[in-house]
Amino acid sequence: MQFRFLNVEFKPTLLGTLITFICIPTFIKLGYWQYDKAVLKQKIQANFEQKNASQTPNLYDYLHNSESLEFKKIQVNGEYDTHYQILIDNKVEKSLAGFHVITPLKIQHSDTYVLVNRGWIQGSKARTDIPVFDTPAGVLKVKGMAWLPTKKIFTLEEKTVLSVANVPWQLVWQNLDMNKFLQVAPIKILPVIIKLDNDSTAGGFVRNWEMSADRIVTHMGYAYQWFGFAFAALIIYLYLSIKKLIK
Repeated sequence: MQFRFLNVEFKPTLLGTLITFICIPTFIKLGYWQYDKAVLKQKIQANFEQKNASQTPNLYDYLHNSESLEFKKIQVNGEYDTHYQILIDNKVEKSLAGFHVITPLKIQHSDTYVLVNRGWIQGSKARTDIPVFDTPAGVLKVKGMAWLPTKKIFTLEEKTVLSVANVPWQLVWQNLDMNKFLQVAPIKILPVIIKLDNDSTAGGFVRNWEMSADRIVTHMGYAYQWFGFAFAALIIYLYLSIKKLIK
């Protein structure tokens, strides 16, 4: 491929073109991924502060419209069911790797369940070792922030969905994929998650849900960095491909 305009020649190499056309879209996608995370955290913090000025609603009254509760503080009575409990891997707290414990809660006087994020627990040095923790029994009062999990999940896991009827339950997940959970768990589950309050005694662990300004700025910094890589890749490609003709 070769073009000439006045005394300038555009003559890129095939390899350079292929690398550039792969790198630029990838960098832009990663940039938007970080940007969306920053915007989401800003939205969470703003909505959380706004909606929690009102009275804490009961989740039982919103079983058919749970989406309207996003970012609100809610409360519900129910019992934990550990049969379909999951651990979300690669969660870091104070530079320590661990898991978020997600336990289904059977809502009292109902056949419906809601997932409760009980917080962070530390993992072991051997990644194959599953941490041991307790889950309280009996009816509990659960209070926390309602959260709708994102549908934009960046994962390297296989997306094949298997029925729990013929395979063991997968305890450790890389991401909280709500669509996957709805398919593999044979229980009636609401599309909302409760992030357990810090002052709750309903079997919680480390719970630092607040979105600090530093974390939002960090995501924005990563986004601009990826966009910068995309721009730099374009400039390098043009610099190596354009030559001035000598008269």
